[in-house]
Amino acid sequence: MNKKEAIVHAAIAVFREQGIEKTKISDIVKAAGIAQGTFYLYFPSKLSLMPAIAEVMVEKTMAIVQESVQEDATFSVKLEQLVDAIFLVTQEYHEIQALIYSGLASTEHLKEWEMVYAPFYKWISERLQEAKDAAVIRQSIHVDRTAKLIIGLVESAAEQIYLYDSEQEDQARIQKQELNDFLKHALGIQC
Repeated sequence: MNKKEAIVHAAIAVFREQGIEKTKISDIVKAAGIAQGTFYLYFPSKLSLMPAIAEVMVEKTMAIVQESVQEDATFSVKLEQLVDAIFLVTQEYHEIQALIYSGLASTEHLKEWEMVYAPFYKWISERLQEAKDAAVIRQSIHVDRTAKLIIGLVESAAEQIYLYDSEQEDQARIQKQELNDFLKHALGIQC
């Protein structure tokens, strides 16, 4: 792990333990095992870490999604696997995601969010294009915009269960089923 990664991972741990407001840069560098001056080579402030933390989470999410979505499955099943994977990530990392949202919302770094998500959007767009080419979904779908809508909708639905409401599995199951039905209808899935 290089120094920048060490800083990001240490920040995640310290932010989770102390919260963003109470955390000082000295806490982060101590946890990372680096000198304070080294921190400033990579980040101008503690809040400037948020895009890097978000990037780590998007990478984790993509890895879990790619591992969960079976390439030989029907598009309908792939969609269900995508929903399940994002719900799993949100459940497992809900504290970090809440941390990212609160940190990004309080900084000028919110605009970097789209760049962080670009690889995930691309991956979803490619799956949508494959389904469109196979005439499995509506031909009128604009795959790039729809990819962003799908990710936003699925993450929001998962966050309603794991960030805002309760962590009751029966509620998550119902939420996922409603979401899958909605997406299948919206995309006009043919099989």
